[in-house]
Amino acid sequence: MRYVVAVAETGGFTRAAERCHVVQSALSHQIARLEKELGARLFDRTSRSVRLTAAGEAFVPVARQALEAAERARAEVAAATGEVRGRLAVGAITTVAAVDLARELGAFRTRCPQVRISLQTDMSDELIEQVRQGVLDVAFVGLVPAARTVGVREKELARGELVAVVPPGHPLAGREWTTLSRMARETFVDFTAGSAARRQRDDAFRAAGLTSEVAFEVTTVEFLAKLVRAGLGVGMVPEAIASELAGLHIVRVRPAPERTERVVWSGLGPSPAAVAFLTGLGVEVA
Repeated sequence: MRYVVAVAETGGFTRAAERCHVVQSALSHQIARLEKELGARLFDRTSRSVRLTAAGEAFVPVARQALEAAERARAEVAAATGEVRGRLAVGAITTVAAVDLARELGAFRTRCPQVRISLQTDMSDELIEQVRQGVLDVAFVGLVPAARTVGVREKELARGELVAVVPPGHPLAGREWTTLSRMARETFVDFTAGSAARRQRDDAFRAAGLTSEVAFEVTTVEFLAKLVRAGLGVGMVPEAIASELAGLHIVRVRPAPERTERVVWSGLGPSPAAVAFLTGLGVEVA
């Protein structure tokens, strides 16, 4: 199963063999034996590509779950003997500010050197879904205060406001604050429509009976800042992040859109590694 998942994820037998630290012939032989046992081909092989068959598409998700369950079982046994091991898959929005994530992950690695740590960034909704599915163990997300999550557990880490960021030479540059109605006259660079990051601003405008024009949609705060610096529009980002965006002017907005930063983990029970990590953050998981 591990070999099949590796081929599916790398797109080739050679790269999969390198990942699994086996020779390609051994990997191919084991997959052929598995296909014979299942009575179906898992891959369509050509000289240029390797693609999953319909049977392979059905097999791989279940194989991943089986491998994760086996790894979780080993981690639980190790935890029972006082050793934390296994994996810690962490997700985070690019605007996380409630914790110094790099420092926390570094401290966790020092405390639990046997744990394999991984980190990926994405939008809040995607991260929550991956925690729900067990792909991620823990995720740091940003949501509107009224947002409710389903299928995961959570703890609010911080609550803050969005501020406007504008380029030099903009009419609002140099002003300490402005109104939401004044911001409604601007062209915006914003996050993808429907995302949790976008809803933080949209909900505030909607509550005030205002609309806004979004000409540029992005998925990272870095790209948002780059487009604003180019004079293509204005943006609204968490106050804690705005000060890190060089070359932009910060303007407070009244009434200000609010957001919460939360850490979420599996509603079915965190792994030993996740428990150790969350405990290190001062989060009670029991």
